Amino acid sequence: MAATEQPFRVALVGFGVSGAVFHGPLLKENPRFRVDVVVTSHRGRQDAAQRLLPEARLLPDYGALLGELDAGTCEIDVVVLCTPPAGHREQALAAIHRGLAVVVDKPFAASSEDARAIIEAAEQHWTPLTVFQNRRWDGDFLTLKQATQEGRLGSVRTFESRFEWWMPQGFGNWRDSTRPEDGGGILFDLGSHLIDQALQLFGPARPVLGQLRDHPDSFPSGADTDSFVALQHDSGVLTRLWMSMLSPVLAPRFTVQGSRAGFQSHGLDPQEEQLSHGMSPSHPGFGLPQAGPGPRPAGPVLQAGPESEPITPLPGDYPAFYGLLAEALSGAGPVPVDPRDALAVLELIEHIRRDAHTTAPTNR
Repeated sequence: MAATEQPFRVALVGFGVSGAVFHGPLLKENPRFRVDVVVTSHRGRQDAAQRLLPEARLLPDYGALLGELDAGTCEIDVVVLCTPPAGHREQALAAIHRGLAVVVDKPFAASSEDARAIIEAAEQHWTPLTVFQNRRWDGDFLTLKQATQEGRLGSVRTFESRFEWWMPQGFGNWRDSTRPEDGGGILFDLGSHLIDQALQLFGPARPVLGQLRDHPDSFPSGADTDSFVALQHDSGVLTRLWMSMLSPVLAPRFTVQGSRAGFQSHGLDPQEEQLSHGMSPSHPGFGLPQAGPGPRPAGPVLQAGPESEPITPLPGDYPAFYGLLAEALSGAGPVPVDPRDALAVLELIEHIRRDAHTTAPTNR
């Protein structure tokens, strides 16, 4: 950043996991941004925000931020929404109508109708709008993307992706009680990542199967906690996606079958765990599995029959999101994630939910 270039002023709205673990640390380490305001009414989160971002002012709610903006007592360039999806439409529109750039954490909105309204408003007001699809910068995904682009797998036939947790106690936040119509459920939460990754790799797709399961004894919202989706891509690839918060045994993260070789990797990208343990995004080991806490997962491999070849994994790179956003705000490139990509994901999720068979297990 040039010495005369001022950083973009940010209001970070919400300081739960999204704000405290992802956006706060990433923004803090990027000199092209400065977090001036954190909006949260939760005392514990206020304390955490002051520790991470001591220069930021605290405001109790979004209305207080809007009031200061309208009164001219606060100047902001970017609003980052780290709030539940049911409020994204109203919050994003309020920022857009004030001429502010907006970053919306996934899920983008509670419905495709809401997402379209946000996109149309941003286009009408010529305001930058993007969605935090951070899993595009997972190291294992970047490694797989490179292998497919280089043709090392040949023609990909099937793509299997799993994002599974063992969390029978729940998340301990809004996700545990949010109804499906308000953006609740694991398909909406993790599916926003997995479907986006599949579309990025293999292009447009249509759903061919959806199976959603809920566990009302543990999660009374009626939202799904264990789901499976199959997609048929126009390119010919068949995608199978599993997402669950009730998996005591974890399967491979990616399994890809190609005409020349297959690809398999295990374990989740380490960046979330590294950030949650306080590792700075500027740390030289950030994004590398061996630098994080816990056991090191087996590295990705290419395999053709009995022959296997280890692949050096690419590091994860969540900081790239805000690097690209800074370029976009400076007029030097597109936003890091086109919001219409997130709209396409929402449309698929709604289609799946409409047609899927939802069950509540009888053996609990």
